[in-house]
Amino acid sequence: MDDFYITIADEAECEIKIKASRFIGRTFKVCSLNDINKQLLTIRKKEYTANHNCYCYKIGIGTKELFKYSDDGEPSGTAGKPMFDVINGHSLTNTLVIVTRYFGGTKLGTGGLVRAYGDCVKAVLEKSDTKKVFQTSLLRVIIAFPLYNKLLLTMTKLEATQVEAKFSDEIDITIEIRNSLLDKLQSEIVELSGGKAVIEQIKTN
Repeated sequence: MDDFYITIADEAECEIKIKASRFIGRTFKVCSLNDINKQLLTIRKKEYTANHNCYCYKIGIGTKELFKYSDDGEPSGTAGKPMFDVINGHSLTNTLVIVTRYFGGTKLGTGGLVRAYGDCVKAVLEKSDTKKVFQTSLLRVIIAFPLYNKLLLTMTKLEATQVEAKFSDEIDITIEIRNSLLDKLQSEIVELSGGKAVIEQIKTN
């Protein structure tokens, strides 16, 4: 069961020059269309004298995946699609890339534009780097106090973390666990407590 996605580690900016044209690439962490629209508006205001602000993005995973790319006035297929091919080739999601171009007076031709936009995205992604983000669930567990240390050992084994805990005769603990290990953790808590622990799934990320 896949319970992770790959996205950029850091937002970054870089610039390359090709035949006097300036290409400024920027990466952004985004989770929604609202995030994307805000960043596009910000860059369009900042770079209002630019000839083009081309972009591509992908958000979500699986059946909830959304993507789009735009040439923003460049010849069709010479900017947005090559940019998207780069982020897609890195298996990235929740990522927006904007490349701003200031025309330098020399036409680059179709092939030259495709290479320029693709190379700019490759360069800015190298600065951004990538990271794996795990999808997790939150469990609320109420268990007898004497079993707390054993529960912690089980959590450590399954790479689960304690988010919050309230102590009395029982432990009321909130646990974060990778989705792929959720069933295993619940089974081990049931076995550890002899079926007496209360287990409630609070949230899935």
